[in-house]
Amino acid sequence: MTDTKTRIEDLVKANDVVMFMKGTKSMPQCGFSSRVAGVLNYMGVEFADVNVLEDADIRQGIKDFSDWPTIPQLYVKGEFVGGCDIITEMTLSGELDQLFETSGITYDKDAANKIREANG
Repeated sequence: MTDTKTRIEDLVKANDVVMFMKGTKSMPQCGFSSRVAGVLNYMGVEFADVNVLEDADIRQGIKDFSDWPTIPQLYVKGEFVGGCDIITEMTLSGELDQLFETSGITYDKDAANKIREANG
């Protein structure tokens, strides 16, 4: 687990935004991963994707690392933000915009507003 934990720490530290997901940002392989990747892609957020289906150690290791039982998991500036439900709520409330702004993450504010308008 130590090697896996180190690999995860390195990924989280090396990328401003990283999502551990099933599949990739261009081809998600589960609905929850697809929803979060879709939000980030639509908002123009540059993020690293880590496909947990390709590595069983990472798949279990990320759950242990965050003490969070589900995939996907989103990290911003080294901090665990949450999974699909939390990211969805944060997007709709505007909290995700605030997190990106305070973290210096570039995103499309108009796209974020369109998501809220479409779901309001």
